[in-house]
Amino acid sequence: MANQISASGSGLDIPSLVSQLVQATRTPTETRINSAGSAATAKLSAIGQVKSAMTSLQSALEKMASAADAPSYKTTVGTGAGYAASASSKAVPGDYSVEVVRLATAQKLSSAAYAKDATVGSGSLRIAWGAGADDAVDVAIGANATLADIASAVNRAAGGKGVTASVVTADDGQHLVFSAASTGSGGALAISASGGDGGLVALTNGAGGGLTQTVAAADALVRVDGFERTSSSNTIADLVPGVDLTLTKAAPGTSHTLNIASDNANLKAAIGAYVTAYNSVVGTLKSTSSYNSTTRTASALTGDSLVRTVQQQLREQVSGNVLALKDLGVTVSKEGVMSFDATSFDQAIAADPGKAQAMFGKEGLYGGAVASLLDQHLDSISGTLVLRTESINKQISGLEDELDRLDVKMERLSEQYTRQFTAMETMIVQMQSSASSLNSLLAQSE
Repeated sequence: MANQISASGSGLDIPSLVSQLVQATRTPTETRINSAGSAATAKLSAIGQVKSAMTSLQSALEKMASAADAPSYKTTVGTGAGYAASASSKAVPGDYSVEVVRLATAQKLSSAAYAKDATVGSGSLRIAWGAGADDAVDVAIGANATLADIASAVNRAAGGKGVTASVVTADDGQHLVFSAASTGSGGALAISASGGDGGLVALTNGAGGGLTQTVAAADALVRVDGFERTSSSNTIADLVPGVDLTLTKAAPGTSHTLNIASDNANLKAAIGAYVTAYNSVVGTLKSTSSYNSTTRTASALTGDSLVRTVQQQLREQVSGNVLALKDLGVTVSKEGVMSFDATSFDQAIAADPGKAQAMFGKEGLYGGAVASLLDQHLDSISGTLVLRTESINKQISGLEDELDRLDVKMERLSEQYTRQFTAMETMIVQMQSSASSLNSLLAQSE
């Protein structure tokens, strides 16, 4: 048989070959970037947990400080005393004898009876209820006005200020009733008429007027430990120091005891909430930085200097005030767990009411120092946790940029390999074509 040169082609699967070569080049770099990204993401999550726990601690501290700086008091009033009482942080504990002599009342004036829809008169009504320039209103009354028309005109003009008017239908007919908007003698109404046909004089309370006073304007009168106070309102402030009295029923000649006592319930609840938040921070710092020696597994923040700093600072604030805190019922175990004994707290406050503020207040030895510590880490601009979060986010962004650059580089490498293998394939095909021609010549020469 004559000799022939084979012309079978290269048989290369260029896309698959290029893909394998590119992937082999890409994998080490991509693995490094992804590993760094996973570690950074884990740190970011852990820092977020720490920040969240410390933010909750900051909120709990603020509530505890506010409760310590503004003592609470509770009031006790006997049944049927004729008044209610509420105490502010300025109250003074003790017993007070309170007698409600008179309630403040708002004046009411009533007209004589008129037949339903009877015409009263026309002109102008001037209604005054004080000495100020704005404490009066002029109401124009048209011809053929009924009591209902006059009441509507008064209410539109006054807008609820100083006086209201209404029509009451009784057995003897309709009455126009003017009601002072404010209690006390200062809110008493002075109603006069002018112009028109003179019929409106019947709706005035001056000389020759026809209005009858059904309820007199009166100031409240209350006695506390023999001291009297009059008031245009039935709410009286600071006759009892730091206490608002709301009068509900007059009982002249009868006194009832008002007891003011310290109420530490809110402060104790605030301290308990702070203790819970503190333990949450301690637990979060531990869980995000622990190392499992059995599995040889590190946490996201194992060995992190920021975590160690926060842990040390929290311990220092406790150790620096350990005796004073213990006296107020707050202790920390060897494991760093804080606890609160309400009974010990009550005993300490009973002996010295100012201890809580001195320790837990905004300027307190412990409260002020911890507030400064938390602000150092949580400040929205310069806080260490905020800066660390920004740093990690920049790192993650940089790794994402690396992946983008790697994609571009691998795309170019793929194009390069494809050109090279395509050129090689073209050359092989050309050589095969030449070989085929040579075989044909050899065959003809036999």
